[in-house]
Amino acid sequence: MNVWKKLTANSIIQKLAQHRFLFEELVKRDFKRKYKRTVLGMFWSVLFPLITLMVLKIVFGTFFGRSIPNYTIYLFCGTLLFSYFRETTNTGMVALLNNAPIFSKINVPKYIFLLSASVSSLINFLLSLSVFFLFCIFDNISFSWKMLLLIYPIAGLTVFNIGVAMFVSCLYVFFRDMRYLYDIVLMLLMYMSAIFYSTDAFPPVYQKLFLLNPVYVYISYFRSIVINSAIPDWQISVLAIVYPFIALLFGCLLYKNLNRKFLYYV
Repeated sequence: MNVWKKLTANSIIQKLAQHRFLFEELVKRDFKRKYKRTVLGMFWSVLFPLITLMVLKIVFGTFFGRSIPNYTIYLFCGTLLFSYFRETTNTGMVALLNNAPIFSKINVPKYIFLLSASVSSLINFLLSLSVFFLFCIFDNISFSWKMLLLIYPIAGLTVFNIGVAMFVSCLYVFFRDMRYLYDIVLMLLMYMSAIFYSTDAFPPVYQKLFLLNPVYVYISYFRSIVINSAIPDWQISVLAIVYPFIALLFGCLLYKNLNRKFLYYV
């Protein structure tokens, strides 16, 4: 009970309400910092996933595009969700260390810096998502009420990202090598998320192994709703809510256990 005493949903909401002005300013700062001194500014939120999509389609379209229906949307689903995961966890990982000058002088909950970075990444994701829907229209994807179910994987991935960001940010305070190790983990996850290829080419046994990758679960859910207009099977639906719970559990536990030690290492 002591572990969760200060990390319950009610206490977090109360803390955010108490430090509302600081939280809003942190979100604005994190969002503006990403595009500071850039010519295109916020437009990069839209342009970067489009460039990534174009490159991947040129490289892999010849090999996989003919066998996968709506390959552009198929590819866009993968790049969009994986980019959201990568950005949130990367910015979250350095959130504590980058904001050490603030929380070392002012008594504020340190997880506010993690949440503000996550909200900033969510805003970028939603901007890219609007472009994604435009591509769906151009690719003659039919819109039905099932599109509303996309809220489920988006919410699940958002919570999962926060949990992972909290976990890696705690480790990064003590082990600066974490940043380089995490780049390797991201590279492995990217190739294991079936972003530009289909898992149908694998035997059924190996297809099940892809479900061990949480990012793939959300990508698969997204594709099923958008491309096939079908609700995914129960396994993917259950995993989409189990993975965020596990990630947030481990992230909160690690944060709670190391919280008092942060000031000695920043």
